[in-house]
Amino acid sequence: MGEYVIKLPDVGEGVAEAELVEWHVKIGDLVREDAVLAAVMTDKATVEIPSPVDGEILWLGAEIGDTVAIGSPIVRLKVAGEGNVKGGAAELASKAEAAAKAVEVKPEPAPSAPKAAPKAAEPPAKASPSVAAPKSARPSSVAGAPRPEGEKPLASPAVRLRAKEAGIDLRQVAGSGPAGRISHEDIEAFLARGPQLARATGLAPKDGVEDIKVVGLRRKIAEKMSLAKSRIPHITYVEEIDVTALEELRATLNKEKRTDRPKLTLLPFLMRAMVKAIADQPNLNALFDDEAGVIHQHEGIHIGIAAQTPTGLVVPVVKHAEARDIWDCAAEVNRLAEAAKSGTASREELSGSTITITSLGAMGGVATTPVINHPEVAIVGVNKMMVRPVWDGTQFIPRKMMNLSSSFDHRVIDGWDAAVFVQRIKALLETPALIFVD
Repeated sequence: MGEYVIKLPDVGEGVAEAELVEWHVKIGDLVREDAVLAAVMTDKATVEIPSPVDGEILWLGAEIGDTVAIGSPIVRLKVAGEGNVKGGAAELASKAEAAAKAVEVKPEPAPSAPKAAPKAAEPPAKASPSVAAPKSARPSSVAGAPRPEGEKPLASPAVRLRAKEAGIDLRQVAGSGPAGRISHEDIEAFLARGPQLARATGLAPKDGVEDIKVVGLRRKIAEKMSLAKSRIPHITYVEEIDVTALEELRATLNKEKRTDRPKLTLLPFLMRAMVKAIADQPNLNALFDDEAGVIHQHEGIHIGIAAQTPTGLVVPVVKHAEARDIWDCAAEVNRLAEAAKSGTASREELSGSTITITSLGAMGGVATTPVINHPEVAIVGVNKMMVRPVWDGTQFIPRKMMNLSSSFDHRVIDGWDAAVFVQRIKALLETPALIFVD
């Protein structure tokens, strides 16, 4: 038997390191060639690491969330034959096993932390005998509380004053006297028994704390959002758009579309409107290198589409939207959305945007404050479409309305320019025929 060491391979993209986000095996597992051992994440793409040989896992060289350099050993296996470790196989195997034990025990403390939660519930349990003991002589004291709204419990003025001073609603206190009359002892018992009473009504307090390590895509998102909010002074502009005519056009085009064309959503129309608006204001389609003090204004319009996936927020990019018609934009959005959801989107497909659209679809709310996709200078947010009454000068009529919430880097985009950009998009969407006019 020999030992085989697997090193983190070059995952492409020119990266020097990657974050370990998932183990698919554990020490002692028998694996076959090509079985997936782990998953690592680069800037955004997740890459699976397969096993090149059959063997038994002896050692795992990193924990979830660790950053591993390309070429570093990450797995040791016991294999048939000599393996790829030269000399001293037995000694190496011993070291590997020792290392394996060290790694093996490390994951245990993590889940033990939440187990501390049940202990926090012990004090009330211990307190119950001491509190409940004197009440055992009055088993009926619990009955009758809480009382319904409007019911006035029996109690002397002095007891009522004591309850008032203690901030107690007497309807919550069980009386041990005749006909449920509440005594001073009942008040004091209630104060001592408060948490237990709450537990009896199903409102038990919870003191447990679960520590969840922020790794993988969630950590990337956190870093990206922190960078954007710390470096970019945002200005957000919200405008209401009447999309009644656009919705009518969209429905007609979908009804009459060829079978080889995708169903149109609002996004392709918005993308084409942005392309036309950027033609008038190319400074909106730019990246700001604030360290170098340079604005990189791009001719090609590469629109990022912020998309929610099962693992978190990603931004696939529709490259060269200026060269795509409405149908091509729709097809590319659909293709990238599927790739993002399935986790098969490449690094190239998840980078290179020059301006971004963010949309929560039906959950879009009335208005949002989109965070700019650093180092871009603008982001357009789509809010929920709904039918609202609109005054046409003589009467209220129902119209399909939608807000756009757009944020801009105020270091390089003035409020006036931001307003002009959004108003241009509004004009195009409200008269959608203009989108198709060159």
